[in-house]
Amino acid sequence: MSGMHARGRVPAHGRTAGREYGGTAGGPPESRESRAAQGIMGLAGAKLPKGDLGTDITASLVVFLVALPLCIGVAVASGVPAELGIISGVIGGLVVGVARGSTLQVSGPAAGLAALVAETVLEHGVAMLGVIVLFAGILQIVLGLIKLGRWFQAISLAVVQGMLAGIGLPLMFSQAYPMADAKAPGVPVENMLGIPGLLADTFANPQALIAAGLGIVTIALSFLWKSLPLPEPVKKIPAALVAVGIGIAVAALPGVDVKTLQVGNLLASVDVPGAEQFAGLADPAIITAILTFTVIASAESLFTAAAVDRMHSGPRTRYNTELIAQGAGNTVAGILGALPITAVVARSSANVQAGAKTRLSRALHGLWLLAFALLLPQVLALIPISVLAGVLIHSGWKLFSPGEFPKMWRQDRGEFAVMTLTTLVIVATALLEGVLFGLAAGIVLAAVRMSQTVIRQHLEEDTAKVVMAGNATFLRLPQVIEALEAAAASGKPRIRLDLTGVTHLDHACRNQVEEFTAQQRERGLRVELLMPGPAKGAQDTRTETSGKGGETASGRTVPLPRRRPAPAEDTGPLRQDGADWSAPAFSGPDADWGASAPSAHGSDRQAPASSATGPHWDTPAPSAPGPDAEWFYLDTRPLPEEYARSYLS
Repeated sequence: MSGMHARGRVPAHGRTAGREYGGTAGGPPESRESRAAQGIMGLAGAKLPKGDLGTDITASLVVFLVALPLCIGVAVASGVPAELGIISGVIGGLVVGVARGSTLQVSGPAAGLAALVAETVLEHGVAMLGVIVLFAGILQIVLGLIKLGRWFQAISLAVVQGMLAGIGLPLMFSQAYPMADAKAPGVPVENMLGIPGLLADTFANPQALIAAGLGIVTIALSFLWKSLPLPEPVKKIPAALVAVGIGIAVAALPGVDVKTLQVGNLLASVDVPGAEQFAGLADPAIITAILTFTVIASAESLFTAAAVDRMHSGPRTRYNTELIAQGAGNTVAGILGALPITAVVARSSANVQAGAKTRLSRALHGLWLLAFALLLPQVLALIPISVLAGVLIHSGWKLFSPGEFPKMWRQDRGEFAVMTLTTLVIVATALLEGVLFGLAAGIVLAAVRMSQTVIRQHLEEDTAKVVMAGNATFLRLPQVIEALEAAAASGKPRIRLDLTGVTHLDHACRNQVEEFTAQQRERGLRVELLMPGPAKGAQDTRTETSGKGGETASGRTVPLPRRRPAPAEDTGPLRQDGADWSAPAFSGPDADWGASAPSAHGSDRQAPASSATGPHWDTPAPSAPGPDAEWFYLDTRPLPEEYARSYLS
């Protein structure tokens, strides 16, 4: 089979037609006029059938209405001016939105990074944020260019869900304070412990109670808006926008004095990093922050891409290209001193549900954000902060997703432990530490589960048998040692160790088995060691052991011609349907030899005679080392499926 067929490649013209012109592979190219129309819209590669243009414009307005309060709310939660959140939203639309990595995924400032950004700003200042985001974007581009985008998918789902829960839970508690026009104490644990005092202060202050009421109304609308008995056109209005409208109306009432946004000039808020900020790269803490932003932003974007791809049947995300696009967006955001950018589930799902078909919708939403901030900045100053806090609490609840914990418990309790530990460590320490801990816990769980070793022991007249199957790794070494010691303590003069069912034997277990074998032979016991055979299609092997005192006859593995396996010795319960699928073995002096075969010592040996129940060798056996040697022939044929199931059950 050719490389083209083996890899599923398509001819060059097919790839061109599928990618450049937006048709199916090998399909006819579109007209020049059609491509020109797409080029005008900046969406090359995405054909717009009749009606899609209007749908995408409508979808862009929906995404804009969802993104506006989120961009501002994330900025406020991050401890930076609201204008920086809008700038990042614009970049997410006009820079990342026109890239080819994903079609319907929408990017912008994310609630998932709000706590990390707030911590960074508190420690290093807003001015250093631009440098950190800039170099995080450059690293993302490098990772995409060297094709590491797919590697971000190689993370346990439990770790991902634990990370999201660890982001959402502190976000909810931190935003409970601005929802009551108060200031959060600090770290997540302090915020949680301060809730009783916050409730007491809120009920003692009428204005704080009004602000908290607006936040509660916002949360309720976010959960219930779609289920209210309202006309369908009204339901299409985002709940967050409705809450903002209610908040503005209430804040304008006489006697109401709640905190509203303090909005400045959008262009004046741009803060390009200078030499002093770049000099901060010598600080190891800044380098650590850059790596943290890179990993978390990349992972969140690509996890979101996988989730968004499941929402629609359109073109799939190209992960490496999307990672480069995210890097480009963060590079621009860093140059302008804005917030980091990731793909965002809320905006992306709104885009899909609004019927978007191409990248036009997400690109236009950035344009609407820019126009609104430049032309109507005075409207932003009317929005109560408590309403934005309510929007973010709803987002935090969706990230936390408490229903995933009992679901994971029912599905897999080991993964539940990994998920819970990841969440708790993030809450107790920080995002990076929690994710690293979760990854380590997931790896340990996988290693333990891969080390599934079945060990069976039984005694016969003069033989203690130990049969092993599965993956024998150092994690199962105590069980292996226990089985070997039990065989040695049985008092039988002969020990058979059958490891032919082992699919993986690591160095620790192999060394233990070989040391045990050597020790028992030195004691004068007869030890038969059947090690795992070679892969399918390889030559058969035989292990030579002595019948006198157990010393090795030659200390080597001898290849046999790959014909039909040697006659098998009955191994009792391992025999099924008249055929022996265990590793066959028979001794030299006691075997029934048929056709002669010359020995190494000049005597004649006989090839084993054919039995009624087993196949036979078509060629003479290779020369034997002597009359005292015992030969073991390992059958490397694959086990029948029904036997493998019963053997490992």
